[in-house]
Amino acid sequence: MHKLNYFPLGNADCTRVDLENGRRLLVDYADTRNPSDDSDRRCDLPTLLREDLEANGRDYYDVVLFTHRDKDHYDGASEFFYLEHAAKYQSADRIKMREMWIPAGFLIEPASTDSPEEGRILRQEARHRFEHMQGIRVFGNPSALRKYCEGQGIDLSQRVHLITDAGQVAPGFTLDGDGLELFVHSPFAWRIDGELENRNGNSVVLQGTFVVGGVRTRVLFTDDVDHEALGGIVRATKRHDNEHRLEWEVAKVPHHCSYLSIGPDRGDTITTPEDADIDWLYREQQSRPGMLISTSWPIPRPGAKDDNHQPPHRQAAAYYRDVLDHSKNFRVTMEEPTQTDPKPIVVEIDDDGPTWRTATVIGAPGIVTRSNPRAG
Repeated sequence: MHKLNYFPLGNADCTRVDLENGRRLLVDYADTRNPSDDSDRRCDLPTLLREDLEANGRDYYDVVLFTHRDKDHYDGASEFFYLEHAAKYQSADRIKMREMWIPAGFLIEPASTDSPEEGRILRQEARHRFEHMQGIRVFGNPSALRKYCEGQGIDLSQRVHLITDAGQVAPGFTLDGDGLELFVHSPFAWRIDGELENRNGNSVVLQGTFVVGGVRTRVLFTDDVDHEALGGIVRATKRHDNEHRLEWEVAKVPHHCSYLSIGPDRGDTITTPEDADIDWLYREQQSRPGMLISTSWPIPRPGAKDDNHQPPHRQAAAYYRDVLDHSKNFRVTMEEPTQTDPKPIVVEIDDDGPTWRTATVIGAPGIVTRSNPRAG
């Protein structure tokens, strides 16, 4: 079977993908826990990841994808990973990245203002790998990237094989060899050209198709896209008659359950999409019963002090629960199995499709909930 592991990190992201054949991918890395605060219930991410790698005889990930350049997607990465561009980041205990996957803007944009040094270090790593044409994949091919190459004296034509644009399948994984295919929905080249300042709009968005015993399970990795970007993804996919590339059984809801990933207005009790294409994506493209995961703090109650402008928004959560017919298939990383003791949410994928598993201890048996047989 394959496994998806969603870690309780507050409003931050790290998803580990364990393939049946032993290969491992990491989608984002944010070590957000404050080790000096005993009340901090966010997980000790580096320890959990190291324990898993050691148990499987590894000191590397096949792929580490940084979906965009915001702190909550790369916090602490320069302390955890072995970086090729400078000896100071190459101690024996660091974890290697056989391939570093990034959006094109990662090479060009300034770092997040709340973590400029961390962003600068990772940008240097990405630039080093891109310049040396080794261990790197870039998503999107904007004119800004061409200008960057010209300014650095880099021949972009020799690096075309390192670039994957929206509408393509990412190389390196196959259905036959790995039981996984990754289809790229974003970033669009035109979007990066026109809106460099919108890092969330330039996020890497993927559909993963996982296969076990001939049964396919589709998973959406939606990152932090807002409603405008998400609607654009749907319309571009429809224009190319690729609607099947938006089918899903499992999806991470965007941007820590922000209402702005659904529509421009939060609403009083529920966020309602103004864009019919977004509603179509969630209601018509799921194979029922779908599974939705919010990588966020607990959903606030009405009137609570955390019921404010920052996600997660209870109105957005109400929409996602409505999409799922108010089943128990909407889950929040900082709420599972309890708010006082959150553990990584695990979705196991086998020839019956996806199954919830909340591990009490990494690598040990946990609580299992299997969805009803799928209708689609």
